[in-house]
Amino acid sequence: MSSHVAGRPRSWWSIAPFGAAVAAAALIGGLGVAGTSAEYRSLNQPAWAPPPWLFGPVWTVLYAMIALAGWLVWRRSGWTPALTAYAVQLVLNALWTPIFFGFGRYGLALVDIVVLWLAIGVTVLLFRPVSRLAAGLLLPYWAWVSFATALNAAIWLAN
Repeated sequence: MSSHVAGRPRSWWSIAPFGAAVAAAALIGGLGVAGTSAEYRSLNQPAWAPPPWLFGPVWTVLYAMIALAGWLVWRRSGWTPALTAYAVQLVLNALWTPIFFGFGRYGLALVDIVVLWLAIGVTVLLFRPVSRLAAGLLLPYWAWVSFATALNAAIWLAN
C-alpha cells in the first residue's frame, strides 16, 4: 500500500496541523477565559443553562472531532473550498469567547455564533461528498453550537 494518497502523506503525523489549528482556535478563545466561570455564574441565565465545569470536557471532545474531520477531508481532497469553510468556522469559533466574556458584548457574540452556526452547516455540506465520516464528526459540534446559540440569546435577553 502506498504511503501517499494523491500526493499527501497517509501518516498520522499529518493530522498535527489540524490539531494545531484547532488548538490555536481554542487558545485564542481561551485567552479571555480567565475568571469566566465566576462571570458566567453571575449572569442572569435560564434554568437549563449548564454548569461552568461542563464546558471544558465538552469542548475538549468536540475540538478533537473537529481536528479529525478536517484532516480526513484534507487527506482525500487537499485544500478545497470545504477546508476554506472549515477555516472560517474555526476563526468564528475563536472569536466568540473574547466577544462574549472579554468584551461582555452578548448581542455581538450572538451575531458571531449565528454566523458560526451557518458556517458549520456549510462545512458539513461541503465535507459530506468528500467524507461522510468527517461530516458526521461535525454534527455533535453543530448540535452543541445550536444549544450554545440558544443559551447566548437567552443570556443576552436576560442581561
